[in-house]
Amino acid sequence: MTSSRLSLYVGSYTDAGTSRGIHHATFDRAAGTLSSCTLVAETPNPSFLAFSPDLATLYAVNESPSAVRAFAVRPDGELHPQGPVHEDVVGPCDLAVDRTGGLLAVAEYTGGAVSAYTLAGDGTIAARAVRHPHAGRSVHPTRQEAPHAHGVTFTPDGRFLFVPDLGTDEVWGYLVDRAGSTLRPHPSATLRIAPGSGPRHAQFSPDARHLYVLNELSSTITVADFSPVSGQARTIETVRTLPATFAGVSTTAEIAIDPAGLRVYASNRGHDSIAVFSRDPSTGRLTLGQIVPTGGRTPRHFALAPGGEWLLVGNQESDTVSIFRVDPANGHLTAHGAPVAAPRPVCLRFRCHP
Repeated sequence: MTSSRLSLYVGSYTDAGTSRGIHHATFDRAAGTLSSCTLVAETPNPSFLAFSPDLATLYAVNESPSAVRAFAVRPDGELHPQGPVHEDVVGPCDLAVDRTGGLLAVAEYTGGAVSAYTLAGDGTIAARAVRHPHAGRSVHPTRQEAPHAHGVTFTPDGRFLFVPDLGTDEVWGYLVDRAGSTLRPHPSATLRIAPGSGPRHAQFSPDARHLYVLNELSSTITVADFSPVSGQARTIETVRTLPATFAGVSTTAEIAIDPAGLRVYASNRGHDSIAVFSRDPSTGRLTLGQIVPTGGRTPRHFALAPGGEWLLVGNQESDTVSIFRVDPANGHLTAHGAPVAAPRPVCLRFRCHP
């Protein structure tokens, strides 16, 4: 029988003094309740997290001082440092593991580059295989004065890696070289986004037919057709994540697609909300269905629980995690219970209990 309990690991910022590293809580998806958070790894500014395919290893980027590290996940949920810490990155902000568990990709925001590391059989980070600096800039005078790689997303089949660069208004394409366990630039796959958009993160639909790029500065999502054979993407449309009447300051933060590929979710920081879109599986186009307040300030990240019945939001500036029930009919969100205390939540990752 599948357990109703899920582990939730919370990456955080530690520079404000309210957090000391990575925290853990247990989510009961039968009741929709989240336990108190406990510290399971003391480490500076572990902003973003990623699991190995077998869920035995958790990887983290430390934004400052810059580093990439691995933790073995113990049966009790505690994290144990595993292997060497790699400090040959500059301002890392996102990371992803390929489907084989053999390659770790890291976006360097300050460094304006993407790095790839080979992973050993036990999950340790073995060595940096390659680093590709980006080049260029765009129209925003302070946010796009140089390249700022902001996300790393492998295609579902693992053949390509896409890197949204906020500074250059491009999603850079790379071919995954299995023989050499490395990345090779694939310029024909690079997707250009409208000037001033600031692409931040990207997600593929489960059927791999469409790519969804979240643009931080313009508070939009760019939808693109995708060819798994060539790796090329072609823009279809761009939709806004904010109400038409909103005139304040807001930036997007995270994007996710439900397991069925029928809903797309995006968070707005400033407006402090989650936008819910329905997705047409045949065309990939999006229709806005709901914009719901998150119950806290600065929804930096959110995560859909496995199965898609629940969505949890980390409100960075409120030090809370909000819980939402997902309507199976339309994907709309309803707040469930009071937000739970969590120090400076920046990234939420679920892990199933054994």
